[in-house]
Amino acid sequence: MKFNLFRRPQAMTAAEPTSAPTMTMAPTSAAMSTSAPETSGSNNTEISKNDMFEEIKSKFLNEIDKIPLPPWALIAIAVVAALLILTCCFCIIKKCCCKKKKNKKGKKGKDGFNMKNMQGGETHQDDDDDEGETGLTEEEKEEEEKEQEKLGKLQYSIDYDFENTKLTIGILQAADLMSMDSGGTSDPYVKVLLFPDKKKKFDTKVHKKTLNPVFNETFVFKVPYEELGGKTLVMSVYDYDRFSKHDVIGEVKLPMNTIDLGRPIEEWRDLESADQEEPEKLGDICISLRYVPTAGKLTVCILEAKNLKKMDACGLSDPYVKIQLLQGGKRLKKKKTTVKKNTLNPYYNESFSFEIPLEQMQKILVAVTVFDYDKIGKNDAIGKIFVGSKATGLGLKHWSDMLANPRRPIAQWHPLQPEEEIDGQLASLNAKK
Repeated sequence: MKFNLFRRPQAMTAAEPTSAPTMTMAPTSAAMSTSAPETSGSNNTEISKNDMFEEIKSKFLNEIDKIPLPPWALIAIAVVAALLILTCCFCIIKKCCCKKKKNKKGKKGKDGFNMKNMQGGETHQDDDDDEGETGLTEEEKEEEEKEQEKLGKLQYSIDYDFENTKLTIGILQAADLMSMDSGGTSDPYVKVLLFPDKKKKFDTKVHKKTLNPVFNETFVFKVPYEELGGKTLVMSVYDYDRFSKHDVIGEVKLPMNTIDLGRPIEEWRDLESADQEEPEKLGDICISLRYVPTAGKLTVCILEAKNLKKMDACGLSDPYVKIQLLQGGKRLKKKKTTVKKNTLNPYYNESFSFEIPLEQMQKILVAVTVFDYDKIGKNDAIGKIFVGSKATGLGLKHWSDMLANPRRPIAQWHPLQPEEEIDGQLASLNAKK
């Protein structure tokens, strides 16, 4: 029976009259009817299914014959369709398996973490992989990272003198600080300020190569009691770096309206990660440089500054400019402009001359610092720049333009940078010698 069924399509596809298939179908049906009493009910159902399959198959082949495409194109389409179906099935199966694995690993990871904490807090390996597999939200991940990252702790004291309206902050010591240097240590110091007043701030001494420094230093802020409620005490621990920007290790923030100043306070607090602040805009300064080789005379003219940082409580500053002539890290000469009161856009147009032989011009650096004048306390630096043959960026370009155009004044605007950063760059230049 199977042999006859499989040969039937050949008779249908042969080039014969349309009546031929009907002639061949009659004997088979007759044979099937005669053989019906001899076969069981199960065989009858199989034969009927095979007949239906053959009819569908014949119709399908007839429809394919009507398609105006060569056989190789039909085969290619069938192969591509099969590959797409297999790919989709593979992706679905893989996704389901991965979900099951993640759930299992997440449960194991949580249990393992608790056990390690109970055993004394061993260090974790592949923390990033575990967090990705536990299915936690971003907020929960951040909280876990903060818990795992230990920055150290700080001991401080707070005392307020109501009669003299003085707030005394004591920086006593720090412990278990995070190592910031390659040798596994740090060079820590502490900055103390009452936010939002950034003008008055204090720094402790730097303690070299230690993670447990003892400071025992006190700082006094004169603040009326009624103004304390709107301020926040910020104590930031930094790692000192001679040649680059100092890195913050951590900080302690205390809103003053949450502190009971009726009694002295002395306590330990864990350091928290400091907020990454955007670089503060300090302003710009315009200077002019002129060199006369025959006379060996360098003229530095301070023209003007604009958009300077607000340093006073009234939202203004009292800026003046200091010019320093440096060679090999030593200060040869210095000059100062006049003080311009209550302005953030001062105009100076003041010139200063220095006698420098031509052979020394490659060794000279000119540092320009803008200060805010203060009658009572220390004058605070707003920003700083330097120019010379060893400078970079605008500082080097300005110096090169001046040497390329002798006897002509060359003016250039320079963005002010933090004094600490410029001092670090100057120190690194001297260290290379």
